[in-house]
Amino acid sequence: MNAAASIHAELASRELALIAIGGSAGAIEALRVPLRALPAAFPLPIVVVLHISAGAKAAWSYVFAGCALPLWEAEDKLVAAPSAIYVAPPDYHLLVDASGELMLSIDPPVHLSRPSIDVLLESVAFSFGQRALGIILSGANSDGAAGLAALRRAGGLAWVQAPESSALQAMPRAALDAVPDARVMTPEEMAEVLNAYASK
Repeated sequence: MNAAASIHAELASRELALIAIGGSAGAIEALRVPLRALPAAFPLPIVVVLHISAGAKAAWSYVFAGCALPLWEAEDKLVAAPSAIYVAPPDYHLLVDASGELMLSIDPPVHLSRPSIDVLLESVAFSFGQRALGIILSGANSDGAAGLAALRRAGGLAWVQAPESSALQAMPRAALDAVPDARVMTPEEMAEVLNAYASK
């Protein structure tokens, strides 16, 4: 079985409940590739943390242009539903509990970042374990590496953007150092696998 077929089979074998995605510089361009490939009936909620300032929220219209799934800014106590994307608001950590309820926090920044990818992924690891997929995209620091490792230890799936396809490689390389068995994929490969998962 080749690598692509193995990833397809691994994903199809899971009863996933949620996908959590994190990225920083360069991640907007990477993120829009898989999200635009998803059908309106995609069966899972997608929760996203990007390192962006309040003034950069205008970029969301670019990221999600052409996406069939509705976009929501995450709100405290909102329950993440399938077939929707939830993005952490600037300057708030985002966590998810086992019922899918979103929680916002103003705890101190992690890796100089709030929202922090580590905070999101560690909550997902605790709440969902093997029923979650965590994805780390392009970025300039190591945020997300510890969280992805926690998710992998809990039995979840881990994907990392191929460093050579990343605008900035520090974040994916840190994630791969922390999770050596993570699946390494380009955004286009992620799009293909997730689209196939939606039609399984």
